[in-house]
Amino acid sequence: MLPRRLIQLYAGLTLYGVSMGLMLRADFGLEPWSVLNQGIARHTGLTIGTVTIVAGALILLLWIPLRQRPGLGTVSNVVILGLVMDGTLALVPELHALAPRIALLAFAVVLNGAATGLYISARFGPGPRDGLMTGLHLRTGRPVRLVRTCIEVTVLAAGFALGGSIGAGTVVYALAIGPMAQFFLRCFAIKGLPERPSPVVARGGAASPGRAILPE
Repeated sequence: MLPRRLIQLYAGLTLYGVSMGLMLRADFGLEPWSVLNQGIARHTGLTIGTVTIVAGALILLLWIPLRQRPGLGTVSNVVILGLVMDGTLALVPELHALAPRIALLAFAVVLNGAATGLYISARFGPGPRDGLMTGLHLRTGRPVRLVRTCIEVTVLAAGFALGGSIGAGTVVYALAIGPMAQFFLRCFAIKGLPERPSPVVARGGAASPGRAILPE
């Protein structure tokens, strides 16, 4: 199963980076962490992909007191998402007409859901932001949903204050990505891997298919 798992891991990370770039080109608002990264990029002069890489590496440092252990997927996540996002932005021009932007947003959200299913099903470890969430959950005893909500609200507010883009796309992403990720997790599940409770789908702190945690 190792070759298939590796293919799913790197295909998922690559498509996730593409979807992030396409959401930015659609210009309807971004998901919370990208809002923060975009805000930082505007103040530092760095590309949003570079900020994504640096932020991911810094978040990994927070894993140390939380006693989280990175995996191959964790390290790969830090590097690949930002590189692919910048590459996508370099290749895809800005759009101005409303209809193509709406279509691009819809495609980006679906692609993000598929990428999530590929990446998580490979089981090579959580992304740096997911590890932060699960680490805080384990250390504080608070429900996963509450921890994630607090993190994302804080990140979104900070990103907005720095000039990151919030809009209809942010809302569409928040409403659609959970059900879509759940669907694609089932599609790309690898038969034969041992079943175990996973923090990638959680509701109220217990494993459940009700909410997907993305490979951030």
